[in-house]
Amino acid sequence: MRHIETDLCVIGAGSGGLSVAAGAVQMGARVVLIEAGEMGGDCLNAGCVPSKALLAAAKAAHAARGGRFGVTGQATVDFAAAKDHVAATIATIAPHDSQERFEGLGVHVIRDWARFISATEVVAGQTTIRARRFVIATGSRAVIPPIPGIESVIALTNETIFALRECPRHLLILGGGPIGLEMALAHRRLGAEVTVVEATRCLSREDPEAAALVVARLRAEGVTILEGQAVAQINAEGGVTLHLADGSTVSGSHLLVAAGRASALDRLDLTAAKVAFTAQGVTVGDNLTSTTNRRVMAVGDAAGRGQFTHLAAHHAGLVIRRAVLGLPAKLRADHIPRVTFTDPELAQVGPTEAEARKTYRTALTVLRADYSGNDRAIAEGATTGFVKILAHKGRIIGATAVGVQAGEVMAPLTLAVSSRLKLSALAGVVLPYPTLSELGKRAAGAYFSPKLFDNPALKGWVRLVQRLLP
Repeated sequence: MRHIETDLCVIGAGSGGLSVAAGAVQMGARVVLIEAGEMGGDCLNAGCVPSKALLAAAKAAHAARGGRFGVTGQATVDFAAAKDHVAATIATIAPHDSQERFEGLGVHVIRDWARFISATEVVAGQTTIRARRFVIATGSRAVIPPIPGIESVIALTNETIFALRECPRHLLILGGGPIGLEMALAHRRLGAEVTVVEATRCLSREDPEAAALVVARLRAEGVTILEGQAVAQINAEGGVTLHLADGSTVSGSHLLVAAGRASALDRLDLTAAKVAFTAQGVTVGDNLTSTTNRRVMAVGDAAGRGQFTHLAAHHAGLVIRRAVLGLPAKLRADHIPRVTFTDPELAQVGPTEAEARKTYRTALTVLRADYSGNDRAIAEGATTGFVKILAHKGRIIGATAVGVQAGEVMAPLTLAVSSRLKLSALAGVVLPYPTLSELGKRAAGAYFSPKLFDNPALKGWVRLVQRLLP
């Protein structure tokens, strides 16, 4: 058994773990990085990257079918070639996350499973690592719900669906969240029949009006969406048959489970490290440090504070500040954006309107600009959608965007929330014309319009000025 002593031991080479390791080692800390699976974690290999690559292929197929702006055409979809694009995308990005790159930076990389044997030590293969600080960055995995009969079928998840080389004849999707709806759109545009079954409301975390636009578009493209439908039984009848709680059935060729995710902590033996945890993740304080073992920190999905790649990277910065530089660091969650990459896209930063009203009540100001009033959206025939800005005492606290490129539209609005900017800052910025980013500026400007154009006192002042000016 080999023994290593180090400053920082990072468990998990996904977005959060890699960011911690790269930052810490380049600042002079000794770093051990442990990863049993693929470098790059879920985001690179089975999440953000392959899903967006598949959506890009689906978008190309949709555009090739034409029928707009006088352009007509016919798309021939090669599903295997689309998957080749997914693989090529992963391969292009992979070197940035590779073992070779991190070893070149000076990180000691161990490819094995990690298991705590005490509050200060882990074992990985034939190596025992003793560290001043541990960072748990093990991510999460898809939850397979305990539905009777689910064991009788092949339940695909985001970890396995990208390996399919033939287009499913009829893809059944359990779950109407971001993963479920993104995969529904991609596979429908690439030629599959698709049915989504959601026990509550699709995109239930999001603004209801915005979510409704996404669902309506999916239905218009031929996706069958069953909301408020629980699955009581699954059978391998002619492929896959879902027996719904209302007595109806729906059958398909393949089943994708997108019904939530749970932190991947089960192999760590956290009890041996005296680290408290729940199904959501390691129990941490606002400094991302374990509440029961100050030597252990957690980032990303393992911290139980949200499941986004960019959030894991943000967590990594806080960990470096605290564990490497010895500076105070405190988690802030109100400025973390999220995007569902459907068509239209749906983006959110800060609270939704419903959430904000619970806090601010009548002191909340809601401002809106519709895509139908934006010249770039009109030129591109993409006028479905809106931007909604939430403000309190003239300061921006949140925003919702739904429409084409809503994720890009959200960028300046995220800066406004993160920097706690006033509406005047956004309303006064000069933006290039014509761009979709003008939607946020227009919404902010709506706050000042009544003060400028429906103000009798101001009108009187203007009349006076006009009489006095030479």
